[in-house]
Parts: sequence; structure tokens; C-alpha cells
Amino acid sequence: MTDAQETSISNAARPPAREEGPAPVPLLEPREGIPPVTAAPEALAEVVEAFAAGRGPVAVDAERASGYRYGQSAYLVQLRRAGAGTALVDPVGCPDLTALGEAIADAEWVLHAATQDLPCLRETGMRPARLFDTELAGRLAGFARVGLGAMVENVLGYSLEKGHSAVDWSTRPLPEPWLRYAALDVELLVDLRDALEEELERQGKLEWARQEFAAIAAAPPAAPRKDPWRRTSGMHKVRRRRQMAAVRELWTARDQVARRRDVSPGKVLTDAAIVEAALAMPATVQALAALPGYGHRMGRRQLEQWLAAVQRALALPDAELPQSALTPAGPPPPRAWADKDPAAAARLAAARAAVTARAEELNLPQENLLAPDTVRRLCWEPPGEASESAVARALSDLGARRWQVEQTAPLLTAALSAVPSDV
Repeated sequence: MTDAQETSISNAARPPAREEGPAPVPLLEPREGIPPVTAAPEALAEVVEAFAAGRGPVAVDAERASGYRYGQSAYLVQLRRAGAGTALVDPVGCPDLTALGEAIADAEWVLHAATQDLPCLRETGMRPARLFDTELAGRLAGFARVGLGAMVENVLGYSLEKGHSAVDWSTRPLPEPWLRYAALDVELLVDLRDALEEELERQGKLEWARQEFAAIAAAPPAAPRKDPWRRTSGMHKVRRRRQMAAVRELWTARDQVARRRDVSPGKVLTDAAIVEAALAMPATVQALAALPGYGHRMGRRQLEQWLAAVQRALALPDAELPQSALTPAGPPPPRAWADKDPAAAARLAAARAAVTARAEELNLPQENLLAPDTVRRLCWEPPGEASESAVARALSDLGARRWQVEQTAPLLTAALSAVPSDV
């Protein structure tokens, strides 16, 4: 990229502020009204036919029952396409949506915060080949607020009612106000996509966005997290390995109950209650019942199952207790770098400053210019040759997209070269 091109992008990087004037227009009803919920195979076949015959991009959204049900499954899938209108599909009544996904396989899917919805859509058999993420597009374009409501208001001048985003979408039948909200979520999504594409083109960032969208569409499903019990809220209070074992046993027992009952784990036993029991290590039902989170509303049978988990932890031999911390797969925490490798710490400070400055010039979040983990890994184990081509190869190997490499390889090369190896 030439200096002139860089200057052009920098000067055009800021999105136009919405001019002061009339208040946003409330969007109260879908254009064709609230469509019926598709919950039977015969009705789904009609939706598949309609969307296969539609034209242009397809707006796609999904509603989950986070905080109510176990897992992150979709309980409603919303779609809208020119020539087909809006469809509200119930994955409970129609759990296999493979045919619907195939009907729109040739189209670009428009989602807001795609990485949140793609896993639950994948469970139903729907996988996009191409997508446009309006939230990510807003980030790359430099918008400060990138929630769907804020984007629709700032870009299109309409206000969306967002009061039902955290309701229990597993409820059946779904109330009409919720269905109206769900239909409106895809009402203007393609219009927003078109406006953001134009803005990204104006800023010289459209190709960057396309590379990001392609990476999201091609990404494999996330691997299961190792030792998920370590993410229990309040875990920082638990210091001893046997107490950690109690957290692990309680977390595992809770997870099994939650999965069997199909409810959110937090509704079975709170994280705070798990930590309280792990710290106290009660020996009797009475001692457990006296702890916060195990009050009079909990029956003796429930108390006994949680006490059994604590007792399993107490019975473990020392060799089977969990380690205090997982061995990191990558570099150690940056706070430890100054002691472990002062030169690496200096490289990281210089690299972070360079990336931050460039992100500010381009008016986009630093983490979208280059993932912080990529910066850390590069600085901890820099290429043997401090050349721009070597740094570019290292960034590519770490998963950076082509546009990110082009924007950051020169400045990271300079940052790495400026730090002596014997700091």
C-alpha cells in the first residue's frame, strides 16, 4: 500500500455522524405483519420453496434461551429475503433445517454478531457459505456503538424496541409481542448491510471486511474448553488444590443435573454456592445447609448430592488433585514477562504501542486490527530474521488475515527491530 493510499484510508476512516434532526422513527410493525410460526414439516416445506425462489441476500437471526435452558440451542430462527418475506421457524417443531439452509446456500447470509448465532444455527443444519456481519462491519467502519438497535438508529434512522432480547425463548406458545420483536430484528438487516457496505467502500475497508467475513464462514466449530469448571465465578478465592477438587466435583455434578433437566446450570446451583462449599468443605448435611446458597428451600436429597460431591473431593489422593493452574498453551501471562524475559516484555510494549497507534489512525478497535493474542505470540517467539517478510509469514501462520498483515507487518518489524536482544 502506498503512502497516498494509507493517507486516503486514514482521512476517510471516520463514519459520518448522524445529523441532528428529527428523532429516529420507531419501527413498530413488520411490513407484512407478523408471520405465522413455522412449526410443522408441511409449513417448513413452503418456507423452503419461498426462500429458494427469493432473490438477493438473506437476513438471518436466531433466539436462544440463555440463562433458562442448558446449552445454547436456537428456539427461534428468523429469516427475511426479497421475494420471500419474513419467516419465523421453530426449531423445536422443525429440528432439522438442513433443507432450508440448502435453499439459501447460494445467497449471502446477513447476520448481526455472526459468531454468536452460527453455533446454534449449525446445530439445526444451517451453514452459510458466504456472510456479511453487520456488527463487525460497524466495528471496522469505526462506529462507537455496534449493537443492532444502535446501528439501525445511527445508520438508517429507525429505532428498534429491544425489550425482549433476554426472555425465555423456549416458552411455548411464544407471545405475540416477542414474535413481533423477532420479526423486526431481520426487517432492516439487509438495508443495514447495504448502507454499511457503501460506508466501508467509502473508507477503503470493504475488502478488509470481506476477508473477515470469509474467515468467520470458514472457521471450524470451537473445540470444547479444557477444564471448564475453572471458569466458575469467584474461583480466584479458591487457593488450595483440594478445594479446587471440590469445585470440580460440584461443577460436574451440577452440570449433569442441568443437562438432564435441560435448565441453565445457574438455576440448579449458583457459582457462589459452589465456591462457598469448596472453601468450607462441610462434613455434614447440617453444615452444608448453613452455607449461603444451600438454604431452607433446598431439600435433603439435594443437599446430600452436593455433600457427596464434596466428599469425593475429600477422598481423592493427592496425586489426583487438580493442578493450581493449567499449563498455558501459549506464552505466559504478560505480567510475568518482565521477570521471565525482559527482552520479550520490551518487544511487547513496543508492539502494542505501534498497533494501538495504527488502530487509532484507522479508527477501528485495536483487537480488530490484530488480535492481542497474535501480538503476544509474535513478541514471545519472534521470527529468527527481523525482516518484514519474516514477520508477515509469522503473522499469517498465527491466523492474521491478509489485510491485517499488510497493515501491521511493517510497524511490527520496526518495533521488534528496535528492541535489543540483551535488554
